[in-house]
Amino acid sequence: MNDGHGMFIIYHSSFIINNMATRLTPFSKLLITLLIVAGVVLGGRYLLQNTDAGRNLLNQAGDSSSTESSNSGSSGAPSDAIKIGVVTWGGYAGGQYFNEGFKANKNSRFYKDYGFQVDFKVLDDFTASREAFKRGDVDLLWATIDAFPTEAGALADYEPQVVFQADWSRGGDAIVVRRGINNVADLRGKKIAVAELTPSHSFLLWLLDAGGMTVKDVQIIAQASAIDAAEAFKAQQVDAAVVWSPDDEACLSAVAGSRILESTKSASNIIADVFIAKKLWVEKNEKRLQQLYEGWMKGAAEINSNDSNKRKAAKILSENFEGINEDWAYKAINNVRLTTHGDNINFYGMNPDYKGVTGDRLYGRMSQVYSDLGYVEGRVPTWREIANSTAVRSTNLSGPAHDAEGQKTFTEVTEQEGAEKEAIATKQVSINFRTGEFRLDENAKYIIDKEFVEIAKAFANARIRIEGNTDDVGSRASNIALSQKRAEAVRDYLVSEHGMPRNRFIVIGNGPDKPVASNASESGRAKNRRTDFELVRE
Repeated sequence: MNDGHGMFIIYHSSFIINNMATRLTPFSKLLITLLIVAGVVLGGRYLLQNTDAGRNLLNQAGDSSSTESSNSGSSGAPSDAIKIGVVTWGGYAGGQYFNEGFKANKNSRFYKDYGFQVDFKVLDDFTASREAFKRGDVDLLWATIDAFPTEAGALADYEPQVVFQADWSRGGDAIVVRRGINNVADLRGKKIAVAELTPSHSFLLWLLDAGGMTVKDVQIIAQASAIDAAEAFKAQQVDAAVVWSPDDEACLSAVAGSRILESTKSASNIIADVFIAKKLWVEKNEKRLQQLYEGWMKGAAEINSNDSNKRKAAKILSENFEGINEDWAYKAINNVRLTTHGDNINFYGMNPDYKGVTGDRLYGRMSQVYSDLGYVEGRVPTWREIANSTAVRSTNLSGPAHDAEGQKTFTEVTEQEGAEKEAIATKQVSINFRTGEFRLDENAKYIIDKEFVEIAKAFANARIRIEGNTDDVGSRASNIALSQKRAEAVRDYLVSEHGMPRNRFIVIGNGPDKPVASNASESGRAKNRRTDFELVRE
């Protein structure tokens, strides 16, 4: 048989050498050895090419080689490196800084501390990035939790898991407007360029809601990207645009009299950059994922706490993003909050004392918003299905640098100073009080929670003006005093129940002085008995 043939050559040749060793010259021994090796090789080749078992081995070797070639990609990264898909954005600097660059390398602290390499791939084309994720060209891929509901269903076959948060946008996204547009109400009927189903779209939806408006009140001019939105604005084809920094500055330079209406410096908890991975990959790489997260958080903490580290990170970004210089990269990092381990604990709802925006609340709200607008087909996976906090729960990082971000500190302002501040957005909410009373009942608290609390949390860095208003029944003086007390009651509720800073609020009682309808009818008087919530400019 074939297998016996191969064994016979080896056995017989060994016998010859053992019995003739004392009679052969060194050259003869070498020649015989070469003949034996040749026989083994020829026999092995025969087995591989002419038996089912051999052909299976060849096929497996070919598949392995093909997979390794595919996985290594054009970057030349080792096949076992963790491959991460990113875009041109400053929010991933923590990992890139800890990696000592974008490419897989052995100077990386991931390699030195944990024994594996990491390779970052810049995939600015959204569709191409998702295809790369599906093919397995990248193991982790960027996403934003606010816009993820629009694609989570389409990726359901791959069971995407949100494995950690990398940053909050803090100025990286902005809404630029032409001359004459001073607040959200001025956007009514105007043309707004925005890349739909992206973080830019989410930001616009939140701002319109803060102004008591919806997309039905404006003209959406859909764009392929935020870059295209900026170009449309610079060409003065639209009245406003949602853009990325530093395109906001370029827009202001190109269009005389234009201004930034609002940015994520104030709208601080709307756009959350996260990384997703396939559930199967997470299960197979649980330890490496935990170590990746731990190193990433160390890098973020070092950048947050030391400007020289931030400068180093900016240099790394400038060397790997096409057409980007160090100044731009430094601004890009300053326009985000690189999240720490403490921030991730909050994001995943693991801190019972945290009252800010969690991934669960943000994802849930935007799932409903995009579904109501008809942008989502089919079922949107729940937060419990996509959230994977394994890496966060398995990590223990302590010290101030790893703590969660605290609330913004607001200075106290006088009522007159507060009254003079320009309103960016005004939302009118009908809170029912009993005649002559100012205490909030449970229904009033429910209305505040439903209509405004999430906006207040999302725009956590913005000051809020609360204005109480009444109809004209009764004396003006008594109505002004009553409306002041009612506004104060709303403020006190937001402070005590939701933990918001007291100095954040400006409280004003207008009484009957700012009607929005005629007091001649009951329906008009009911509209005038309202509370206005305003985001104001510092």
